[in-house]
Amino acid sequence: MRALILSCNTGGGHNAAARAMAEAFRLNDDEAVVLDYLKLAGEKVSKRVGDVYVETVKNVPGVFGLVYKLGMLVSRLFRRSPVYYVNGRMAKYLRAYLKEHPADVILMPHLYPAETITYMKRKGMKLPLTVAVMTDYTCIPFWEETDCDYYMIPHESLSREVARRGIPEEKLYAAGIPVAAACGRTLGKAEAKRELGLDTKKRYILMAGGSMGAGAMGKLVSVLLSKLEEKEHLLLICGNNRKLKEHLQERYSGSTQITVLGSVNNMPLYLKACDVVYTKPGGLTSTEAAVAGIPIVHTKPIPGCETKNRRFFRKNGMSVTAYTEHGLVKAGLKLLREPESRKRLLEAQSRVIEKDSAQKIYLFVKEKVEENA
Repeated sequence: MRALILSCNTGGGHNAAARAMAEAFRLNDDEAVVLDYLKLAGEKVSKRVGDVYVETVKNVPGVFGLVYKLGMLVSRLFRRSPVYYVNGRMAKYLRAYLKEHPADVILMPHLYPAETITYMKRKGMKLPLTVAVMTDYTCIPFWEETDCDYYMIPHESLSREVARRGIPEEKLYAAGIPVAAACGRTLGKAEAKRELGLDTKKRYILMAGGSMGAGAMGKLVSVLLSKLEEKEHLLLICGNNRKLKEHLQERYSGSTQITVLGSVNNMPLYLKACDVVYTKPGGLTSTEAAVAGIPIVHTKPIPGCETKNRRFFRKNGMSVTAYTEHGLVKAGLKLLREPESRKRLLEAQSRVIEKDSAQKIYLFVKEKVEENA
């Protein structure tokens, strides 16, 4: 079986989900190709789209929130959105690629390629099995105008919301959000600390801003450091935000209770090693943390789907949050220092979050491909 997994460079979560699914296919001795599908139209197209998204989220998140709200309005008022027609222009490129590289299934952890294959279907172009994979705990604008064969949703409780938006319920399958197998690896905290070269006698707080290093970390870091005890240490991951990393390294160069890092390629290991994580409520990052089994403090969301993600986690008792830096610090230190609070939150994560989503998706796809053979 050959899977083509189409993603897009608008944030790291979609690509991480794509890699997780590819990992599951390969572990089962099947073939999987992960493709930034916008590159089919040229490197410049992919870079332009990715840069606009990243810069908007990092610098003017309020604008992103406004666009999200407008998207919800457009999806209610119009049968086809501009997003559909723009992505329809990618059809000729994808059609040519599939002619050269046939696949048994197309998996899409991003809306854009799902819009393209919908356009292709309506134009009568032949396609293999098509499966959309939602990576947020809500139905974002424009999923309802797509026409995939199946939709993997993060949790069964979202079925009504998704169906109400117009996607047939028989196409929905509650598979969870796929994360790297390393997140579910059985590994003790002390062993994970040793692998990272950390002090096994210290308690570590991890602060992660996502792949883009988004979020106003400065004040939160300052307040948190002022409250740490001697055996507590802050690990700060700035993602690809080099400017933020350099600023924080310079500011805290004399502190022995903080380590500032850039982008890391072993995030699951850091999640295993640390005792609490501060993170914005991205669907993928939150799921990685829950699968890894670490208490989550959700920081300020990027308006839109992250607001819904935070609400889902809070409603199910899987994270804590607050609306001020002092409140966030108080909530995180309570989890760090009170075993009972940690235990309740981790039990909720274990109860609600699917730990082996990538394998679950693989088995679902394998069954459907064999049925259609």
